[in-house]
Amino acid sequence: MMKKSLKISDALFGFAVGDALGVPVEYKSREELAKDPVTGMLEFMEHNQPAGTWSDDSSMVFCTIESLCNGYNLEDIATQFSIWRNRRFWTPRGRVFDIGIQTSKAIQRIDRLIEQGIRIKPIPETGVNERENGNGSLMRILPLAFSLANESIEERFRVVREVSGLTHSHIRAVLGCFIYVEFAIGLLKDLDHYTIYGELRQKLPDFLTGVADPAEIACYSRILEHNIAEYPEIAIQSSPYVVHSLEACLWCLLRGNNFGETVLQAVNLGEDTDTIGVLIGGLAGLINNDIPTR
Repeated sequence: MMKKSLKISDALFGFAVGDALGVPVEYKSREELAKDPVTGMLEFMEHNQPAGTWSDDSSMVFCTIESLCNGYNLEDIATQFSIWRNRRFWTPRGRVFDIGIQTSKAIQRIDRLIEQGIRIKPIPETGVNERENGNGSLMRILPLAFSLANESIEERFRVVREVSGLTHSHIRAVLGCFIYVEFAIGLLKDLDHYTIYGELRQKLPDFLTGVADPAEIACYSRILEHNIAEYPEIAIQSSPYVVHSLEACLWCLLRGNNFGETVLQAVNLGEDTDTIGVLIGGLAGLINNDIPTR
């Protein structure tokens, strides 16, 4: 139990460090960062925040983990998000910034349901546009790995689908979240990350064919059918699109040698730097506890 608690702490700390590294340079291009790369904590710049400031990504993860400490309750997770958005809960300095448009709209929906006393459920998939596949649920899904590690794969998928669906219910976003959680669960079990990746490529496609359309599964073909680590950097995009974000995360994870190198490589890919940073920071924290404090 103590070892698992330490691994969770390392994951959350790594998550927040990756976030804080990426916040100042969010939206910068890869070409810009190649000329002036991130090598440590920076201050101000894009969001005018002091060095070490985390964003909405970490805030929503902390809200989720706080809720899960009392057991899984979808409505409570949603309520924690509302408290964060409206009362600045789990913000680093009492300010909400960098919240995604789709996430903001979803929390407004949650607020209305709370006000009306209506049970909070995931956004109905009916009518959800495939363009609504940003990384807003992927960025906050890590805590589910801690609570679902001993559940069946069917139960893991069900819960991931529900929690993603609070803000992003399209099956493509759900699949990205599920692959990420499955990878994290493997790391919690002390499996080598290369071994985990090989097993996921072997086992997940068969399971996913029973829960998703083949065309949606094919969106992750570079991860599930091929070896994402073998692609050159020019082929890796780091946009907010959920597929790009997951590809960039796993590409960095499978090519890095230690926490610092891996997370800095992720941030210096550019574009959605804070979210790419948190995704890799959480997983890298589960692999290495050599997280720099500066």
